[in-house]
Amino acid sequence: MSTARSQSGPAPRRDEEQRLRELGYQPVLARRMGGFGNFAISFSVISILSGCMTLYGFGMGTGGPAVMLWGWAGVGLFVLCVGLALAEVTSAYPTSGALYYMADRLGGRAWGWYTGWLNLLGLLGAIAGIDYGAALFTGALFQLQWGFDPTPESTMLIFVCILVLHAVLNLFGVRLVSLLNSISVWWHLGGVAVIVGALAIVPSHHQSPEFVFTEFVNDTGWSNPLYVAAIGLLLAQYTFSGYDASAHLSEETSNASVSAARGIVRAIWVSWAAGFVLLAGLTFAIQDYAGAQDSETGVPPAQILIDALGTGGATAMLLVVIVAQLFCGNAEVAAASRMVFAFSRDGALPGSRLWQRVSSRTQTPVHAVWLSVAVACVLALPSLYSKTAYGAVTAINVIGITPAYAIPIFLRLRAGDRFRPGPWQLGRWSKPVGWVAVVWVACVTVLFCLPQSSPVTVDSMNYASIALAVVLLLATVWWFIARRSYQTPTGYGTAREQAEIAEGIV
Repeated sequence: MSTARSQSGPAPRRDEEQRLRELGYQPVLARRMGGFGNFAISFSVISILSGCMTLYGFGMGTGGPAVMLWGWAGVGLFVLCVGLALAEVTSAYPTSGALYYMADRLGGRAWGWYTGWLNLLGLLGAIAGIDYGAALFTGALFQLQWGFDPTPESTMLIFVCILVLHAVLNLFGVRLVSLLNSISVWWHLGGVAVIVGALAIVPSHHQSPEFVFTEFVNDTGWSNPLYVAAIGLLLAQYTFSGYDASAHLSEETSNASVSAARGIVRAIWVSWAAGFVLLAGLTFAIQDYAGAQDSETGVPPAQILIDALGTGGATAMLLVVIVAQLFCGNAEVAAASRMVFAFSRDGALPGSRLWQRVSSRTQTPVHAVWLSVAVACVLALPSLYSKTAYGAVTAINVIGITPAYAIPIFLRLRAGDRFRPGPWQLGRWSKPVGWVAVVWVACVTVLFCLPQSSPVTVDSMNYASIALAVVLLLATVWWFIARRSYQTPTGYGTAREQAEIAEGIV
């Protein structure tokens, strides 16, 4: 999708520091990330080697191969529409606050407030989900290599160590974060190539194309195949999240009005293509479907690798996946900490003065980094006592972050011609793509809240709806306490910008 200006040549580079002042903020973060680094952070957060591998077992029972493959293709197309529409708004408002700032300017303070809380809880839940998933895979690797018993307590210890590692890496500044994300891109793409290549060459037996593309498996307890297939789409939708990271890092990106928008879109379509190859490669290589589902490792993809490649080969492939998950978690900490910093800068969080502080040496929001990993740790603590807790953490992620994507898109559509697009825009495609994005997010949010297995018990319940209700309740309570302190700034804007803000246009 080209921008209107790119049709007659490349978009001119803007003075991003001046644009940030026009939007109301004095630049305090280091603008040391290039366009590739900005794309890389969203690609790393989506992380097909994290999402696809962690949720593959879920997909095996909710529709099986047919839903996993065709669902990935279909969901990817709709998510691309969401990304395109969000990229257009990001180009107009390239700030660390991203979604909530867009909603605030396009809809008012209350829209910004609720969008911010949904986005923030989603980002913090994502850290917990990603790093706890990495801890689970690390436990499976240790079991293969040394006969390690991955108990809930040992998994939690691994999880805490991963959180501390990611916090420390993020304290060194955005240049190191950008470098790690750039390495992550090639690690992910190379990892997919190595895993799929090994699974194509080594095993003597492969599943037939008919099995891979048409086999339907229902282990949910529900009898309606359409319902089961709809639930199965969540494997892809869970994975396709976090691409707002490009927007959150825009204050640290050169030519952000273009680079951040491009970063969002590129991260989605590259992940879409590579993820399909990975899912197909895994599914063709299944040797024992039921055995993989009931694997002693607790990780079905690990069992598929063991059956197809042997213990040695599976260990090597698991190491590739774990490193990718670590890259993913590190990128998510960067995105979440910038959201904490931005939301605190506008007075929305308890203790905002502390969380908005930036290191004079690294120009990094140090306290925001530590708060992000600390909250993620708290969110995952129930996993010590319940196997369903990890699913609840994942629910906090997706039920928070996905609706937050649609709000600024909807408000941009509602604004019509009053919305002034940035240099990256969709032109005449803006409204149709935007409405497809809003409708898709509305539908998939309902899917997130539906029960995924029958009968519904305490252990099998889908806690997404409860997570959404809790987030909205907490946001409402805090709104009445702190709404006077929350305010996106207007002090540095141009005269035209100030006039439009006063009229409620921007």
